[in-house]
Amino acid sequence: MFRNLWTPLALTPLLWLTLTLAAYAIGLLVQRVCRKSPLANPVLIAIVIIVAILESTNTNYEAYFAGAQFINFLLGPATVALAIPLALNLAHIRRSLHGLGLALIAGSLTSTVSGVAIVWFLGGGREVALSMAPKSVTTPIAMALAQEVGGVPALTAALAIAGGIVAAVIGGTVLRWFRVDDWRSHGLAAGVAGSGVAAAQVAPLSGLAAAFAAIGIGLNGLVTALVVPLLVMLWPMK
Repeated sequence: MFRNLWTPLALTPLLWLTLTLAAYAIGLLVQRVCRKSPLANPVLIAIVIIVAILESTNTNYEAYFAGAQFINFLLGPATVALAIPLALNLAHIRRSLHGLGLALIAGSLTSTVSGVAIVWFLGGGREVALSMAPKSVTTPIAMALAQEVGGVPALTAALAIAGGIVAAVIGGTVLRWFRVDDWRSHGLAAGVAGSGVAAAQVAPLSGLAAAFAAIGIGLNGLVTALVVPLLVMLWPMK
């Protein structure tokens, strides 16, 4: 009986868009109930809910994406909107340019090389290693880079999202363990290590963190786009 009801409903164009937004709203509600604990990450909660629905209704990803692709389109405008906290904190950014550049380059190199090294150490193949290399940049850039160097874009997308969730959940805690309280550091670390998912976690906490997270997302994408092809040439993985 459920399938008889579900089949015509699944053909509704806005069904998956509505369910995705509802799942994320539930995630935000859970996080609010948990007093904004990073462990209750709304993106992670929404993913779990949507995967459970897809599995229970035997719906493939293509059918889901066809209905929810408008959210994918909004990734571009959402990234551009990060220019607002940048503009509001230009003075802080100018004063931090020297340290910012060093931290950005160190973070980008560490993320790229460590990802490839882990796959290589565990005996993974070249395709997996190349998919792992751009995992810390925003998903559209990561997928394009993986495609260009011979990785698997779908795997890279999954790794980028998973990495963003991990950074959002434990990033702030790790920084506090090391007694790093500067919002500039929190924002830049979120943008470089966890891209948009982690940036969304710190942005509501501080406008300064949001500004540096935006810098981390944008410039990390640029640095990684230069480093990954160079790494492929210098490190001929088999």
